[in-house]
Amino acid sequence: MLARAPHLLMSRPKIRAWDFSLRTFTSSGLLQSSTPTPSANSILNEVRVLSTRGCIDEALSLFFSAAPPLPPLPYSQQTYATLFHACARHGYLQQGMYLHQHMVSHNRSNPPGVYVTNHLINMYAKCGDLECAHQLFDEMPDRNLVSWTALISGYAQQGQAYECFRLFSDMLVHCRPNEFAFTSVLTCCDYEHGKQVHALALKIGLGASIYVGNALISMYSRCGSDGGSIDEAWTVFENLEFRNLVSWNSMIAGSQLRKLGSKAVRLFSQMHRDGIGFDRATLVSVLSSLSESYNASLHVGPRCCSQLHCLSIKSALVLQIEVATALVKAYSDLGGEVTDCHRLFLESGCFRDIISWTGIITAFAERQPGEALFLFRQLHREGLAPDRYTFSIVLKACAGLGSERHALAVHSQVIKAGFGADAVLGNALIHAHARCGSISLSKKVFDEMKFRNLVSWNSMLKAYALHGQANEALHLFSEMNLPPDSATIVALLSACSHAGMVEEGIKIFDSMIDNHGIVPQLDHYACMVDILGRAGRVVEAKVLISKMPMEPDAVVWSALLGSCRKHGETQLAKLAADKLKELDPRNSLGYVQMSNIYCSGGGYSQAGVMRKEMEGSRVRKEPGLSWIEIGNIVHEFASGGRRHPRRNAICTRLDLLIGQLKERGYVPETNLALHDIEEEHKEEQLYHHSEKLALVFAMMNEESLHHDRSVIKIIKNIRICVDCHSFMKLASDLLHKEIIVRDSNRFHQFKNGMCSCNDYW
Repeated sequence: MLARAPHLLMSRPKIRAWDFSLRTFTSSGLLQSSTPTPSANSILNEVRVLSTRGCIDEALSLFFSAAPPLPPLPYSQQTYATLFHACARHGYLQQGMYLHQHMVSHNRSNPPGVYVTNHLINMYAKCGDLECAHQLFDEMPDRNLVSWTALISGYAQQGQAYECFRLFSDMLVHCRPNEFAFTSVLTCCDYEHGKQVHALALKIGLGASIYVGNALISMYSRCGSDGGSIDEAWTVFENLEFRNLVSWNSMIAGSQLRKLGSKAVRLFSQMHRDGIGFDRATLVSVLSSLSESYNASLHVGPRCCSQLHCLSIKSALVLQIEVATALVKAYSDLGGEVTDCHRLFLESGCFRDIISWTGIITAFAERQPGEALFLFRQLHREGLAPDRYTFSIVLKACAGLGSERHALAVHSQVIKAGFGADAVLGNALIHAHARCGSISLSKKVFDEMKFRNLVSWNSMLKAYALHGQANEALHLFSEMNLPPDSATIVALLSACSHAGMVEEGIKIFDSMIDNHGIVPQLDHYACMVDILGRAGRVVEAKVLISKMPMEPDAVVWSALLGSCRKHGETQLAKLAADKLKELDPRNSLGYVQMSNIYCSGGGYSQAGVMRKEMEGSRVRKEPGLSWIEIGNIVHEFASGGRRHPRRNAICTRLDLLIGQLKERGYVPETNLALHDIEEEHKEEQLYHHSEKLALVFAMMNEESLHHDRSVIKIIKNIRICVDCHSFMKLASDLLHKEIIVRDSNRFHQFKNGMCSCNDYW
């Protein structure tokens, strides 16, 4: 047992220097300054007191400095055990290794017994050195239950489920496990193994143990994808004779993990009514349960969030960074103003670490990506180093903003921070560069990745789909060296849809099960409806919907509705719109698309009825917005230019451009106008679409454009209309510029009077 791995026999680790001469060491009152030479027992007592107080550096310094007068084992074994325990608690592996070497060298004739060795195994296991812990365990002449439990716990904490379960099974031959052994193995069990452990706990009478019960609740909640049920966790919870705070926290966290936010909130309300206290973990779980994505039916979310905010202030838990960060995210997810979230973040009064900064950046990244990038710059001023997760969120903000300049700047920081080879960030960079308009940079990142996982391949396939490069996507798929998953097929079908490759899309869809063992899901059916519908095969798309093995969702019906509008299928469009309004009553798409279809056919009275129905349902249409970056400022345009201070100058310049384009054959698509008004007013309505205004403003500020002045990049929040599409094609030829428009669906690259989509979108 004394034979140690070579790496343990190293020079004495550097321990913090402390001035602890024996004659002045009187901090605990156990040693008096009048005592010229304290006894060995006094020194050992002082070491143990310092260790239990958490002063591990001081305890080790005193112990090592007093080494010669100390008695050998077994007199000092309690001190060694206490010090090993303190090293385990603080993660002091280096100091623990030297202490182990010290014990071996000073007690060669009297090796440590089971008690000290168990503490030693626990120290190595807790500090992550499982190889040494297992070596000591294997070399023990005698083992007890603590020996097994210490090693099992170490493997569980390191997430090594197979080895943990194997050790637990081996232990059953030698001794009966206690509740702590059960708790350790349950923390890393999958569903099937967890059920076996649960059965054993019931068999030997530990099913009612509070510790085992809490671990079972967490296990059943965690293993949902393996077959575990929240109902099983609830059954364990209800059958507990005694529940502590951990029991309630485990059940709340399990509900939140399974996206049952309403249940989590009800549980918290119940425990609060019953006078059960709560802690940081309780608040974090409940706040996380309030996200809209977790429970759309929880209409009281904002009110609950405010109440939890008050509780966190009264309990002073708002000063804890995890609670403050969870509050910021909850307010953001529930539709609160991000400025309020920012103020809460600044006023929380707690120490803001990289995790909290990442949390507030995440809150802004989705809805205000520009503000997220501003906060990222502030993070640097605070002297904090972004981690890989921070960078991934910032890259998501870059993708939302569509700014190639920002994406390149963050890319350089990723490399500078040493994350250049990180696969997760590589995947985020592929996505960000593609969304910012540079498919070539996405390809460059992909080609230079040393390790590509499935997400890497899928990200590159989605990038090709976004840019309408279906042939490149299919070629990349043929080179893929990993089995595809569901997302891979969605990316391929999307690419085929954007390029009008109907037969290729049908072939991929039909081969999913036979070639790849992937069962078509809602996303795949939505893509196929889109592929068939765009190509004019609307009836086939409807037949496919009727044959779906599951109920079609709003995405499927919106795909059919868009196709019906494109090809003038009014009756089928009405069916799709009604289904869409039924499934997603707050979505304006069904109303707007039907209004457009009626207007296109001259049915203005029917369009008016549709608009009144929309107003009566209090559904608001998402306004058409466009953004363009001039200098270091992103300018936003709404239809009519009402939001921009230079509206009059922009409209004057736009009128001149329209006159030039009309000479080249531009004819406004007045059938797209949404009102029964005079023809000239219909034209004026089309002229002032947001992307046209953004283009003219870029022309007026040509010298401030970034990078190549012959390229104008515009971001749009909804799909580009037919009129603006024709307008941009002619403008690219007249102005001798490349105009790139990223709408909500894809990229359109206008050049020399042509578009990369080949007028198929």
